Parts: sequence; structure tokens; C-alpha cells
Amino acid sequence: MKPPPFDYLRPHTLDEAVRALQAAAGEAKIIAGGQSLIPMLNFRLLNPGILIDINRIAGLDYVRPRADGGLDIGALTRHHTLETSDDVRQRFPVLHAAMQHVAHLAIRNRGTIGGSITHADPAAELPLMMVLLDAQIRAVSPRGARTLEAQDFFVGALTSAVDEDEIVTEISLPPLPQGAGWAFEEVARRSGDFALAAVGVVLHVDAGKIAEARLGVMGVGDTPLRMFEAETILFGQACDEAVIDDAVASVRTAVEPATDLHASADYRRHLVGVLARRALRDAWRRATGDQHAGN
Repeated sequence: MKPPPFDYLRPHTLDEAVRALQAAAGEAKIIAGGQSLIPMLNFRLLNPGILIDINRIAGLDYVRPRADGGLDIGALTRHHTLETSDDVRQRFPVLHAAMQHVAHLAIRNRGTIGGSITHADPAAELPLMMVLLDAQIRAVSPRGARTLEAQDFFVGALTSAVDEDEIVTEISLPPLPQGAGWAFEEVARRSGDFALAAVGVVLHVDAGKIAEARLGVMGVGDTPLRMFEAETILFGQACDEAVIDDAVASVRTAVEPATDLHASADYRRHLVGVLARRALRDAWRRATGDQHAGN
């Protein structure tokens, strides 16, 4: 399989890349890692007039700790950098755990965080992490810069809110509460495959009660989803088995998975509940040190 013909530009500055996007009038695609774009070109699912390679643009590859405990991450940061970063592991251990499930090492060496979230695959780990961690995503265009909330960024399967003349430049993660418990659970047919379903959980516990709950799912809809009703059920509660039952039931009711060649909708709905139960138990244990929670 070969891609359709296209022109190729390799700008050295962000301004040059933005101008090239504007001049292309919707006929260009940005390429960084190319781990999703190149297969789509080879299958003739895309037919851009020009590829704009942003790999030579300096200053877009970093993991930068903030004084408030958050992280700023450049859009050209490779998956493997996130996977091995001590700052990610210490400040956002749930993101560190999720990165272990991203494809294979060869892909993690080339794939970028900006490319992954802009591609917006509903079965990819990084879009889920953005929603779970309340990320802010910055993009630039000829009109200037803007910041998008992760909750508004993913608008459909393989569709993000990035305009045709915009380039994602940075992802900012606000700090998690000190001592928050976390968990990430995923099931795929084989290691490195896209997830059939996955769940991420962050719990902040104060005086034995959940003071903040975040529960996100993927693989069971066109976008990663926050389970706000389940989070409300968890708020102010100790995470005992009855509360977990109610939260899991809420998750299964909220999702609308599709049937495909990998799994039926009913199986995915059942699976996401199983993973939510495991993740809630593990996050509570990490937050409280209670090794018998949920048993």
C-alpha cells in the first residue's frame, strides 16, 4: 500500500508552520510521529495536498514541572518520554501507569502526545488521561493562541476541536490533591492493541470520606468520558462494596458502547463495570492504605 501523492514541508519555526497551514486552506496535515497518520495515508483514508512536518521546531518537546505540583508538556513530547519521566511518575502516577499500555515500544519511541490527542482515537489511552486529569490544551493559529479544556476537546471518534489551521503546542495538567489514590485498568485482546475498554480513577480522601472523585472510561463511546453521575455517588462516601456497586451500576447505565468485530456492546458494558470495580478498590486502597477495602 502506498499513500496518495502530496507535497512536503519541514518548517523550522512555529510561525512558519502556522503560515503554511493557513496557506494550505484546509488541504494540509501536521505530521510529528506519524504513527496514526501514515497508516491512514497508506490506506487512502486521507488525501492531503501537503504534509507539514513539525519535528524541527525547537521548544515543543519537554516535561516541565510547575511550582504548584502540575506539569506542562510540550506537544512533541514522545510517548516513551512520558513513560519514563520521573516527574510524570511522581506527580501523575495514573498517567505513568496508562503509558505502559500504549502500543509497542517502537510506536512509543515516535508517537507524540500532541499527535495522539489530536487524532482523538476513542480507544487510545492519552485522550482518556486528558479528560481524567482535567488537562488544558493550548493551540495556536493565525488568529492567535487559545486554550481548550479536555472535556471540550474530544468531539467525536477521530475528531478533536482543533481547527484546520491550528497546531497543538502544549498540554497543562493541574496538580492532583496530595495523597490522592489512583488506578488504571485496561483490557485488550493482545498487549499493545487498542483497548476493548479501560477505566481511570483518582480519589482524594479526607477523614475517611471521598472529598473528590474522578472516574473516566474509554472504548465504550465515540470519545473518552467522565462518569459524573458515578463521581457524585462516590462523593462524601467511604468506598465500601455497596457504594462501589452503585457507582458501577451508574457507569454501565451511562455508557453506550458499539458492537464491532472485536466485542459486542453487551460485553463492553459488562467489561467496563468490572474494570471500574477493580479501579475503585485499588484507588481507595492507595488513598487510605486499607488493604482490605472492597473485599
